[in-house]
Amino acid sequence: MLSVTPIPAFSDNYIWVLRQDTSDRVCVVDPGDAQAVIQVLEREGLSLGAVLITHHHQDHTGGLAELIKRYSPRVIGPQNPDIKGISERVGDGDEFRVMGRRFEVMTVPGHTLDHIAFFTAGIPPLLFCGDTLFSAGCGRLFEGSAEQMNESLARINALPAETLIFAAHEYTLSNLAFARAADPDNDDVASALRECEKVRELERPTLPTTLERERRINPFLRCDNAGVRRAASQHGATDNDQQTFATLRAWKDSF
Repeated sequence: MLSVTPIPAFSDNYIWVLRQDTSDRVCVVDPGDAQAVIQVLEREGLSLGAVLITHHHQDHTGGLAELIKRYSPRVIGPQNPDIKGISERVGDGDEFRVMGRRFEVMTVPGHTLDHIAFFTAGIPPLLFCGDTLFSAGCGRLFEGSAEQMNESLARINALPAETLIFAAHEYTLSNLAFARAADPDNDDVASALRECEKVRELERPTLPTTLERERRINPFLRCDNAGVRRAASQHGATDNDQQTFATLRAWKDSF
């Protein structure tokens, strides 16, 4: 059995830990903070066998050098030479095995140009998508364009509905507040906000989410919805899905 658990880091990051119940070797995704990972590994008697990197931002790669020095793990990440320590650079459609599972690489530019995601089919399917798709939101456009991000989200949206989405940040409450404004007639958004408020009061993560849930509550996956377009039209062009997405993303930046 493969289990996935979060290590909280900084103010709102999650470093995801993949573990099989038959091994003490684990894989971590986007270790921005080495000490947070080391503390968990030492406490639970685990060793680090592999690291997955989705993009170059420091809060996703900052712990890499120390973890490599300490554990010498296999490091799989984007074809970006600025990220030091990657031993296997991968691109769209590449496949590899980690923790007994076959992973497929998806290029998902938008937040950054080098951004990739890791998908593994199974029961259920799993997606580690860094800062591309969040629960009820998506990443800011630091390097890529709105068109690139919209296309990246469309690729993710084509995955099976039951896919578990392991995003890298606990942004759900603020995203749902925006979703309530961007999709005001959506009862699922209001219900999700109440549910997630209770979860956070218990200091539990709102992630992972499912793709099926995101199709119901995430305005960035609902650009063809009449209610979303109506709300977005007060903030910019909404003549098609692409314009609606760009308007939503710009509106969210100043929300």
